[in-house]
Amino acid sequence: MPRNMSKLEAARKFEREEAAKIPASERLNFHLTPLVGWMNDPNGFCYYNGQYHLFYQYHPYNTVWGPMHWGHAVTDDLLHWEYQPCALAPDMAADAAGCFSGSAVPLPDGRLLLLYTGVQPATTDHKERQAQCVAVGDGRDFVKDEANPVITADMLPEGYSEVDFRDPKIWYEDGVYYCVVSNRHQTEQGTILLFRSADAHSWQFVSVIDCNHDEYGKMWECPDFFALDGVQVLLVSPQEMRATEDSEFHAGEGTVALLGYYDPATHAFARHKVQAIDYGLDFYAPQTTLSPDGRRIMVAWMQSWATANHDPSHRSWFGRMTLPRELSVKDGRLYQQPVRELQSLWRDTAILRNVKVKEPVALPGIEGRSLDLTVVLDVAASPDCRRFTLRFAADNVLYNEIRCDVDRGELAFDRSHGGSRRDVPHTRHIKAAPKDGKLTLRLVLDKDCAELFVNDGERALSAILDTPLPAGRISFAADGGPACLDVIQHHLG
Repeated sequence: MPRNMSKLEAARKFEREEAAKIPASERLNFHLTPLVGWMNDPNGFCYYNGQYHLFYQYHPYNTVWGPMHWGHAVTDDLLHWEYQPCALAPDMAADAAGCFSGSAVPLPDGRLLLLYTGVQPATTDHKERQAQCVAVGDGRDFVKDEANPVITADMLPEGYSEVDFRDPKIWYEDGVYYCVVSNRHQTEQGTILLFRSADAHSWQFVSVIDCNHDEYGKMWECPDFFALDGVQVLLVSPQEMRATEDSEFHAGEGTVALLGYYDPATHAFARHKVQAIDYGLDFYAPQTTLSPDGRRIMVAWMQSWATANHDPSHRSWFGRMTLPRELSVKDGRLYQQPVRELQSLWRDTAILRNVKVKEPVALPGIEGRSLDLTVVLDVAASPDCRRFTLRFAADNVLYNEIRCDVDRGELAFDRSHGGSRRDVPHTRHIKAAPKDGKLTLRLVLDKDCAELFVNDGERALSAILDTPLPAGRISFAADGGPACLDVIQHHLG
């Protein structure tokens, strides 16, 4: 770092110079990637001064995890992103070991407040400490509170950790600021704590929102807490999950939605339903915001810690965010769909109705690696079909595959033949039963990103593909008897 240059100034200088070397063709079309270096959790997702702002965990100097900064991008339409200078760097005692995940809220005076986890390095007197810090600014430049950290471990009830105490999600309600924060209790493991403040600087502990009881992983990370369609939703990202027999949850780092009811008078939350958020191979740490028209929109890190240690692309950036998704609750279940803004990218639409397929076949006009493809299987018109298979991102040797077992109501997403040479998970099995006699698959591709939405968003599955980009073939097949399909494809450009 040049003499007399702050850590933030040095990061901004480095990213500005290095980003100029990255050709636009190396970027994804509509998924946000880091300006340079490493990206993980989304931070500070909000609507402010007429634009969506998305910050992210960021190590500009390398494509592996390192001292955490906050990267920053803005967008008008949730599809086209404009990079902003690095927003936070670890440059004060309260965050000397990293500016970890957090959130943002507009203030009544027109400024934007960031609430984030500052990490203090271990010393001979204590272990690493995590606490919550504040920075306030104009949406581009931020000044940290000299009193940081503002939420500290001495505010916690007995039994809670000062080491695993992170990822605050802030909101403003009825004249009061609230935030939920992750912690690890010595017996109950992952726990979500509620704090409140009159000014977003002086905080006090309120209650325990929910805790793990060793059911879903160990430590719970990246909480989000909001009302949606008459239901209260708590999103968490557990570490050290165990797989379940019904394939609802996979082993390792996962994501969980707890749906229930919340009493704002007593600050008590009662969960009634538990489900996975995303069933895929690459999805973690989701965060939501409200759009100006009232939609609850979610974005997540489209990556897995299992695949984060080796990047076969050798690019000068690593990591990406999912396509933003609209959330809803139907019949007691969290649904998600790509944001409707995606329709603005539709080009060269192909519509095929009542197509009968059995032997593997390519259909006219159905191909590519930047597309929005919907396939509807009419089960009643396919009485002998036992399995339907959709292959995509394929060439003469490589392919990725979605297999639907119609009788059992199950789906397998399989990228094991897509060209990967890594010993990481490549297949997921999920429930996918027909609804009202039809099974609907919507597959959105953006180069190496694949996001699948089953039955209008009843389940979602995200995955990164190692398949080279020229592999753009798509084919259809059925076992047992012909499958009757409607196929609608929009190229995205």
